Amino acid sequence: MKGIQFFKMIKELKDFLFKGNVLDLAVAVVMGAAFNAIITSLVGDIITPLILNPVVKAAGVENLSKLTWNGITYGSFLSAVLNFLIVGTTLFFIVKAGNKAIALNKKQEDEAAEAAGPSQEELLTEIRDLLAKEK
Repeated sequence: MKGIQFFKMIKELKDFLFKGNVLDLAVAVVMGAAFNAIITSLVGDIITPLILNPVVKAAGVENLSKLTWNGITYGSFLSAVLNFLIVGTTLFFIVKAGNKAIALNKKQEDEAAEAAGPSQEELLTEIRDLLAKEK
């Protein structure tokens, strides 16, 4: 009896693991981890040297993360907040561009579908209706 329950649990586990939602989530986590490396490089290697470093130097703060006040290292917090704002802004523009590309692709697909004309089924339905009217 326990063997049957074991195999039933294995089947339930297999059904759970191979549902579309679980696989989609797994793919999203892996893609998110890979995308994190890209965003980290974009922020650390491009955006920070171009935008943040000149602002920090103009403010007279050479190393933002080492700022302290009465033993409180608020510089690390400020650095994390700035990093979050930069990453959020970057992601906003990436998602906005992606949505625009998707909308453009959908528009092109709709135009292609309109240009293709009626389907074979629609034409056969019209012929059938015309023949029914003649009788």
